[in-house]
Amino acid sequence: MKIGILSQDIRLYSTKRLFETAKKRGHDAQVVSYLRCYMSIAKGKPRIYQAGNELSFDSVIPRIAASWTFYGAAVVRQFELMGSLSANSSASINRSRDKLRALQLIGNTGVDMPVTGYVHFSRDVEAVLRTVGEPPFVIKLLEGTQGRGVVLTETMDAAISVIETMKKIDANILVQEFISEASGQDIRAIVVGDKVVASMKRTAKPGEFRSNVHLGGKAENYETTPQEEESAVRAAKVLGLHVAGVDLIQSERGPLVLEVNSSPGLEGIETASQIDVAGKIIEYLEEKIQTRDTSKPMDI
Repeated sequence: MKIGILSQDIRLYSTKRLFETAKKRGHDAQVVSYLRCYMSIAKGKPRIYQAGNELSFDSVIPRIAASWTFYGAAVVRQFELMGSLSANSSASINRSRDKLRALQLIGNTGVDMPVTGYVHFSRDVEAVLRTVGEPPFVIKLLEGTQGRGVVLTETMDAAISVIETMKKIDANILVQEFISEASGQDIRAIVVGDKVVASMKRTAKPGEFRSNVHLGGKAENYETTPQEEESAVRAAKVLGLHVAGVDLIQSERGPLVLEVNSSPGLEGIETASQIDVAGKIIEYLEEKIQTRDTSKPMDI
């Protein structure tokens, strides 16, 4: 199988692992800088090029950075139109990157998540906070990643002040209930296909409520419960993702889905779980390419 790994840097851990794993399994793998790709859009003959060379793959693995979602998803879509099987479709990448849309879709399926509010006018801030519940509140920038752009406010007045400040710079924000019983811990589950193939528990450093490893959190191997696995798989499926990192938090009412990532990092999860997640992804593509039904419409 000819596999294109769409990434900006082969030196990145996840990209390197996918490339080396594909090669070891006998595939013709190539890392492609998606920002260097350019497209020819013509009647009945979509094409894509890089540095003057026309590209063609049996399957592609998108590793699209959040800041380049629009162009990266367009490149994935072009490959799909050319007949490539993508680990995650362009449509599913776009759905997952729009955090508000993702939560709306996930919540509508009955998957539990923290109560979330969204507001446009500053005069409606206090009203939306009351629909979320009582303080503390977690305030998140829609464009934030890796725990950045997330603020914990202890009082109603503090929450109103933070939101109004963010609104002055035209930031889009979400307000969520704070789950105190989680005690600064969350779960990252990697979904491949229709099952969780690896998971870890992350614990925030002292004095911090965000458990992201990039912010000093500690990660350890973790075995998901059946309820956690069901929530993770359902959340990924409703967004159309076949490879996803699903973040969950434990609450008194059970596991809650926090976020779903279409390009989850592999270093932390492989180190903590000692599971070959890259191998699971390549194996999934091998199975899908064999059983692929090309008569079905693409999710683009």
